[in-house]
Amino acid sequence: MLKFIAKRLGISLAILVLGSLLLYVLVINSGDPLEDLRESNDPNRENRIRQRIENMGLNQPWYERYWDWLTGASKCLVGQCDLGTAVNGQSVNALVATAAASTLRLVVIASLAAIVIGVALGIITAIRQYSGFDYGVTLMAFMFFSLPVFWLGVLLKHYAAIEFNNWIVDAEFSWAVILGIAAVLAIVLQAAMGGDLKRRGITAGAMFGGVVAILFYFDMVTWFRHPALGIPVYILSVIGVAVLVIVMTSGFHNHRVRNAVAATAVVAIIGYVATRGFLMQGGSILLLLLLLVVAIGVAVAAGQLLGGFSRRQATFASIITSVLASLLAMADLLLSNWSQYLSEQPRPIPTIGSATPNYESTFWMMTIDALTHLVLPTVALMLISVASYTRYTRASMLDVLNQDYIRTARSKGISERKVITRHALRNSLIPLATIVAFDFAGLIGGAVITETVFGWQGMGNLFRTGLAAVDPAPVMAFYLVTGTAAVIMNMLADIAYAILDPRIAR
Repeated sequence: MLKFIAKRLGISLAILVLGSLLLYVLVINSGDPLEDLRESNDPNRENRIRQRIENMGLNQPWYERYWDWLTGASKCLVGQCDLGTAVNGQSVNALVATAAASTLRLVVIASLAAIVIGVALGIITAIRQYSGFDYGVTLMAFMFFSLPVFWLGVLLKHYAAIEFNNWIVDAEFSWAVILGIAAVLAIVLQAAMGGDLKRRGITAGAMFGGVVAILFYFDMVTWFRHPALGIPVYILSVIGVAVLVIVMTSGFHNHRVRNAVAATAVVAIIGYVATRGFLMQGGSILLLLLLLVVAIGVAVAAGQLLGGFSRRQATFASIITSVLASLLAMADLLLSNWSQYLSEQPRPIPTIGSATPNYESTFWMMTIDALTHLVLPTVALMLISVASYTRYTRASMLDVLNQDYIRTARSKGISERKVITRHALRNSLIPLATIVAFDFAGLIGGAVITETVFGWQGMGNLFRTGLAAVDPAPVMAFYLVTGTAAVIMNMLADIAYAILDPRIAR
């Protein structure tokens, strides 16, 4: 496996170098970098032209300029990047440090959300093949896949930002809206759950009544202006997560896994109850990461000590429980600070930018501000990716479900849950590893349009301004980040192959 990865890495680096050469030649021949100065009436025009020629090395042959760039870029391997200077004299290293952090934050969150939602929808549509739910999801997938991202961005700006900001002032639901939302969710859930007519009716009725009650309660207490989970809801949510993880991994018959997950959930609840007040007073990224590491350490210890012969499965289930419990705690802390954020930012969902200019507040206020700026561009990128993940997962799952070993497992009386989660799901994810690798790099490229629509100063803006100025340094920096991301994701895909199918590593 290591030899295979090393070979792939060498080939990828060779492709990166050849691609950089082609891109460099295309950029420097795409226009005249002195055009704006040639048309200027500035008395100092000739001196400025001479300075730009010297700064950009335009008096050198193109291959010498490319070699200078390649030499500086190769120093990134030892942590001493020298990507040159932009046409305005700014260091490209500094520009990339700011832009890459902005873009990667956006793309990583969009990718993770798209993978989770897309894979889940793909599995359900495969299980409910040719059902109304399957047809509905397929229709939505093709629609989202076909939407131009700039048009989707405009729609999100209007309905998810402007209209939402108008609504949040009062945060009130009419009965027509409550009944409409409840009816739609009831129809979707009963279609996803399937079963006979009686089961569908019970599912739809329970969902309809539950949603109506919840929305009516939210409307009465103006929950959307003063939200919070609170300790009781957090405890119930963690218990629900623990039950779900046990059901999806081993079932309740395996008392070792069950005890490890239960212990992890209890420790998570006690830990959050004990630290919630302290965290509400102040927090930091370093503190949250430290607490996450401690939570995962507790989960590993529980899995190893209580897992017995099922240590590996118990440890995995405990880690999942711990991470989800940590996310629920984070959500509660953010929701508890939402009302204060609304008092500082009455229109919370912005339509442009990656942060509110000159906004200074507490850690939680700054975190909420960063997250609200992420909402619209993340949704725009996510919806397009969800469509492809849903279709690929459905096709892969259907192919696996038709295999002989699946029919054999069913004939032995193994429950459908185990057939799906243990036998079918793992093998159906192997083709998706390749899709994830290419989609991540593709999202960075697609972020050029998304960042333009939402006014993000990220890699997309760096590429666009560099290309418009016929300045190869920023464009090549964009290529370096995108290409490196593609290589890394492909390496991770190769490792994922070995994890999902150990025969590949032999």
